[in-house]
Amino acid sequence: PGLGSSLTGCCVFQRSAAPPEASDQPASPSTPLGGCQSSSAQEAPTASQGLLKLFQGNSPVEDLGAKGAKEKMKEESWNIHFFEYGRGVCMYRTARTRELVLKGIPESLRGELWLLFSGAWNEMVTHPGYYAELVEKSTGKYSLATEEIERDLHRSMPEHPAFQNELGIAALRRVLTAYAFRNPTIGYCQAMNIVTSVLLLYGSEEEAFWLLVALCERMLPDYYNTRVVGALVDQGIFEELTRDFLPQLSEKMQDLGVISSISLSWFLTLFLSVMPFESAVVIVDCFFYEGIKVILQVALAILDANMEQLLGCSDEGEAMTVLGRYLDNVVNKQSVSPPIPHLHALLTSGDDPPTEVDIFDLLKVSYEKFSSLRAEDIEQMRFKQRLKVIQSLEDTAKRSVVRAIPGDIGFSIEELEDLYVVFKAKHLASQYWGGSRPTAVRRDPSLPYLEQYRIDASQFRELFASLTPWACGAHTPVLAGRMFRLLDENKDSLINFKEFVTGMSGMYHGDLTEKLKALYKLHLPPALSPEEAESALEATHYFTEDSSSEGEHRWPLCCGLRPCRGAVVLWGPQRWEKGTSPPDYRHYLRMWAKEKEVQKETIKDLPKMNQEQFIELCKTLYNMFSEDPMEQDLYHAIATVASLLLRIGEVGKKFSAQPGRKPRDGAPEEGEPPAPDPVQDPAPELQPPAAGDPQAKAGGDTHLGKAPHESQVVGDGGGGEGRGSPSQLLSDDETKDDMSMSSYSVVSTGSLQCEDLADDTVLVGAEARSPPAPTRCGGTVDTDWCISFEQILASILTESVLVNFFEKRVDIGLKIKDQKKVERQFSTSSDLEQSGVSG
Repeated sequence: PGLGSSLTGCCVFQRSAAPPEASDQPASPSTPLGGCQSSSAQEAPTASQGLLKLFQGNSPVEDLGAKGAKEKMKEESWNIHFFEYGRGVCMYRTARTRELVLKGIPESLRGELWLLFSGAWNEMVTHPGYYAELVEKSTGKYSLATEEIERDLHRSMPEHPAFQNELGIAALRRVLTAYAFRNPTIGYCQAMNIVTSVLLLYGSEEEAFWLLVALCERMLPDYYNTRVVGALVDQGIFEELTRDFLPQLSEKMQDLGVISSISLSWFLTLFLSVMPFESAVVIVDCFFYEGIKVILQVALAILDANMEQLLGCSDEGEAMTVLGRYLDNVVNKQSVSPPIPHLHALLTSGDDPPTEVDIFDLLKVSYEKFSSLRAEDIEQMRFKQRLKVIQSLEDTAKRSVVRAIPGDIGFSIEELEDLYVVFKAKHLASQYWGGSRPTAVRRDPSLPYLEQYRIDASQFRELFASLTPWACGAHTPVLAGRMFRLLDENKDSLINFKEFVTGMSGMYHGDLTEKLKALYKLHLPPALSPEEAESALEATHYFTEDSSSEGEHRWPLCCGLRPCRGAVVLWGPQRWEKGTSPPDYRHYLRMWAKEKEVQKETIKDLPKMNQEQFIELCKTLYNMFSEDPMEQDLYHAIATVASLLLRIGEVGKKFSAQPGRKPRDGAPEEGEPPAPDPVQDPAPELQPPAAGDPQAKAGGDTHLGKAPHESQVVGDGGGGEGRGSPSQLLSDDETKDDMSMSSYSVVSTGSLQCEDLADDTVLVGAEARSPPAPTRCGGTVDTDWCISFEQILASILTESVLVNFFEKRVDIGLKIKDQKKVERQFSTSSDLEQSGVSG
């Protein structure tokens, strides 16, 4: 068997050494592309041999003198080894094999042995034609990876003649693009171009491709992804080994911060970017034979050789210069290839360069001093370091996301971090147990940290039920659905963490007005769906077309709990048009500065609420109070407020129907006599309903429990000078601030300013107040009735028990702890279920 494999390997070597047209030997496992390559790639010389043979020719090694003789002796030693222990995949690995590798692999055998030691040979033989198919499929395809590849093609060993022309560049492009097409999770990462260019020097395109697969997916796992996790893991191992083997230098290196700087460049490119090519390729020989162990040994040997100088360094730059100059002078005196100038050496050369170091001496020292390293120990250390790296990366992501949250959210940093943990856990649950959830299907790791973790409506309902201070019993999922629709600005049925905490903050932080504003918006479109309120379409029509009732600007409902900046842009030009002169450049600068400031919405920016939406609000409040210790007092208070507000809408409807009212505020023109009827005779309307009257509840959830008190309030609102003069009442309202509006002024303004209204006497439980307005029956909703947020706010302020309920502080930390317990129980039970199924 050994002889057979030796002959097969010999055929492989002869096939790769001879030009394709001159070889008529049978195909072997290393025959490029198995005859299945596309015509464009098959015609390229790189389809059959490495770039080094194409650019150096087949000059005999005897013509190179002592170096050639040394190279010939290496080849003979390997041939003897092949004869004794077999060649190809059946070759035994012995102590003699390591000795030959450490002495240097002949250039004529380098590509073949790399394929053998890395396991790429097996992959290539078992997937004939695979690379050719990838090349054909990826040709002409554009992606972010191909754009990055094109940018880095001419930066790949530009000092080597093989990559100073289109032949080498085209081969490198095909290999990198094919791999990006094979493994889109990795795609392309910087440093892959440098490693692949060296692989192409010693093997055909297909061989280089399978060597790249072995590197990225087995030998250097997770090295070449977006976060270089694997390289960071091995960097942690290197730091730990430095503490164990070089304790006197370890603390100094940590102080200088050098470890993190050197390890990534050394490990990602296997020293190819920091050493002369002829020297670094010898380290690559050992790497393919023994793996990452060799890279760590050589790195420790380099630090040990420069210990005295590093201990005397005062900063990171000085230490990097010391190490850079040392690496530039690591030479390979046995190389038979023409010397290639090392660009890094040109940048670090000085007047007194250090003594040259032979690469084989460096390897010998690394094995003598640090040979106690074992591959099994390194794998165990990788497991331990991987947990640290992943946790560090997640902490970094968490800090980045938390920093992206505006400062006015109200949660502390600790609370935001805890919320992020439960939010992320909910997202990850969809990855493992979510099946075809949108969060599992649409996750894109290339997105910014803030957009990587998102949840859908069902997940949000679960978190909302656990964390909300507004528990509404069976009504909670309905309220959660409305909140989700309000927060989902881009309508992709997913929300990110920023949108999530914005919704939570509206319920937990701010004063009574801010919390009521958040609750108010949950009962307007788009939060209130057409299925929940039949008049939602009419309400949307009202909000989008009746610009006169809301002023020159429109408040965008899709902006979550804050107005978007677009509203500022719309207001500006309209104000400028009213000016007497065009604004100068300073005015523009002031306006641009204002645009950058966070615009605080006022209560006057909120749209009015129609009767059906108001009924839904009352239902929510009724359910919200069901488990409160002050349940009965809260019911009584909300019934009083609800009946008062229903009557305010009814009274205001009278004035809105007057001819000649102003479009904006509903006040009559100057000189027009006020109509006293709507306010002068409210008493018949405000009598408490008879016992057992089915209309004694508004929308089934509120009742008119304080009619005498409400009658007094409305009467006061209609009193004063002129006995309810509309113009007098308007002037009273206009002089008040948004946040200091009294019940009197709100009732008066509501009686005069509600626009596009009609009446509904059924919901207030009384007769029709005027003959022209017909009474509706059977719970029909008045589509013209409306109420403003100011009126709701001022009415609630009259009930201290309601004020105390909304101003009561709730600790979200306790709810987060409970949610974490639920997540742990869920994950444990899911694991048990899966183990039971597998069992």
